[in-house]
Amino acid sequence: MAEHMDPEEFRRAGYAVVDWIADYWTTLGKRPVTSQDPPGAVAAALPAHPPEHGEPIQNVLADLDTLITPRLTHWQHPGFFGYFPANTSGPSVLGDLVSSGLGVQGMLWATGPACTELETVMLDWLAGIMGLPEKFRSTGRGGGVIQDSASSATLVATLGALHRAGGGRWRTAGVDRRYRAYTSTQGHSSIEKAARIAGLGEDGVRPIEVDPGTLAMRPAALRAAIEADRAAGDVPAIVVATVGTTSTTAVDPLPEIGAICAEYGVWLHVDAAYAGAAAVCPELRWSHAGLEQADSYCFDPHKWLLTGFDCDAFWVADRGELIEALTVMPEFLRNAATESGAVIDYRDWQVPLGRRFRALKLWFVLRWYGVEGLRAHIRSGIALADRFAGRVAADDRFALAAPHPFSLVCFRLRAGDEASAALLARVNGTGRVHLTHTRVGGRYTLRLAVGSPLTTEEHVDEAWGLLAAAASEVLAD
Repeated sequence: MAEHMDPEEFRRAGYAVVDWIADYWTTLGKRPVTSQDPPGAVAAALPAHPPEHGEPIQNVLADLDTLITPRLTHWQHPGFFGYFPANTSGPSVLGDLVSSGLGVQGMLWATGPACTELETVMLDWLAGIMGLPEKFRSTGRGGGVIQDSASSATLVATLGALHRAGGGRWRTAGVDRRYRAYTSTQGHSSIEKAARIAGLGEDGVRPIEVDPGTLAMRPAALRAAIEADRAAGDVPAIVVATVGTTSTTAVDPLPEIGAICAEYGVWLHVDAAYAGAAAVCPELRWSHAGLEQADSYCFDPHKWLLTGFDCDAFWVADRGELIEALTVMPEFLRNAATESGAVIDYRDWQVPLGRRFRALKLWFVLRWYGVEGLRAHIRSGIALADRFAGRVAADDRFALAAPHPFSLVCFRLRAGDEASAALLARVNGTGRVHLTHTRVGGRYTLRLAVGSPLTTEEHVDEAWGLLAAAASEVLAD
């Protein structure tokens, strides 16, 4: 029977694992970005049953090399330009390692005082370096918490909004009337999912039309939808505005939207999952104008701020409302610290009870890079995107499909949807880069998102070279 791994065995195995990760990062640029194997390849290569007797770590690492990494999509690859970045960094990995080693369950302050207090301070640090409104700091009525993703943040905001809109009845009566949620037609799919989970159904979400030029929510259309629902006896509960939409990084006009929400008493949640990180740079805080009117706000450090998944930073202006909506106190969780009212119990700020020590990786990242290091990373991504956009704009075969204020560039072939789709398939098929697509104004559009700390001008230029060559082939067919 295998013995438990003692500290010295762990030390040796740990060194081997860290070496393996470092070698993986070093060789990433030489690997295909995506797997070339068909579905089922990994499952077919694995044994049908687990081993009867324990194996050394070296065997596991060998199988990582032969079975797993060749069949991955490599999100840390310098040629990975798909979706939005979900990048990690050395400090983040080390912070996660410490979190795993400590094995803390931070559901209550009492179950991990340092776990809770470090998280509170880290969210205050982030609010400070991003210039967020004072009302989101823990020193007042608000405060921040780490969720797993922006999807969970939207769900939690929706539950808080329902509690407020129902005058507190939601806790006991549930969804006892027709509540409505509002977001632009460019809003994230998680908004619809949150409405489903909360019991509003798909029909409970009102998609608001956008300006055809900016692709941002039209405040007049929002007002009209709210007034129509009120006239029908429905209750407007929450508006989700977006800073940096998934398709094109459009920015909704928060000042006008916030004024409408204040007028009608509707909860305003601002989803800045990707683009929120840009606010660490003072020159990019224009995107957050009007945020002082929001009831809640979130962004993902795991997208563009060098902190490994999962780490969503979520703030509320009034933590009391959120706690009142979500708190449940069984006898086995009662403790003196909670009953004193002097501590934060983050279990009351989220859907699950349990929680990992995620603040550690954020702490490691913030201390390693410092504010200037984070700003340099954001500015580098934007500069690389600008470089790529310049190549697109200079080629008459291509057209830019939307503004590119951050590090996402949307573009297409002027020859049409079929040609653009063929271009994407051909370029991704090289294994050198990976891009994704969307539709802008109903037209098939390619997306190139820069975010990896390994990506340089050389990689962006290679991506353009592959696209330009493939365009010649596609247009010649």
